[in-house]
Amino acid sequence: MQDRQRRRRLVQAGNVNYADEADLPSAVPVFPLSGALLLPGGQLPLNIFEPRYLAMIDDAMASDRIIGMIQPRLDGASRSDGDPELCQVGCLGRITSLTETGDGRYIINLQGIARFRVTEEIHRQNKPYRCCRLTAFLRDLNFGEGAKEVDRDALLKAFRQYLDANQLEADWESVSRASNETLVNALCMMSPYGAAEKQALLEAPDLKTRAETLIAITEIALAREGEDGSNHTLQ
Repeated sequence: MQDRQRRRRLVQAGNVNYADEADLPSAVPVFPLSGALLLPGGQLPLNIFEPRYLAMIDDAMASDRIIGMIQPRLDGASRSDGDPELCQVGCLGRITSLTETGDGRYIINLQGIARFRVTEEIHRQNKPYRCCRLTAFLRDLNFGEGAKEVDRDALLKAFRQYLDANQLEADWESVSRASNETLVNALCMMSPYGAAEKQALLEAPDLKTRAETLIAITEIALAREGEDGSNHTLQ
């Protein structure tokens, strides 16, 4: 029991701890959004205005507050009803704050819990939004696993070079205090790269590979900027 309680403190989203498969839903409403990246432990603000997703948030708030962030399929494939096909991997997020704007919108904050793989899309009667059955990446619940294997110096070097090339600043005091996992996931989420790059970062099998993938993508972006003499990001 003590070991389970210790493990349950490893992943926390808002007031809720997530320790094992029993703590996670087997099916979730999903929010397809191209270029959006949510990772375990990360914070993703969202502006919700489309009626079906307002309904989705209402239903989530009335239950476990969990939705799935996922990208439309990268090849642009669509279903017969015109909605996009989905990528196979997304990330579960818990709604940790919600603000009503007064003009019909919600401003919410999602905190990442664990990635998931879609097993099937399901139809829920009278629900305007999409839902999927899933298999969660339970390894993500071991928050901090593999963090010691991250080449922090190489990651920060690439980050600094990108900032310098684009004349940007960073809060280096906060960066220095961040754990390796927080740093890697935050830099991936805030990176300005396109949908394919974001999906590659999401699907990286472990934290070390995710950091290496981000470094490689950044080096490619810097090389392209050097070739044409302009500042631009991968899209």
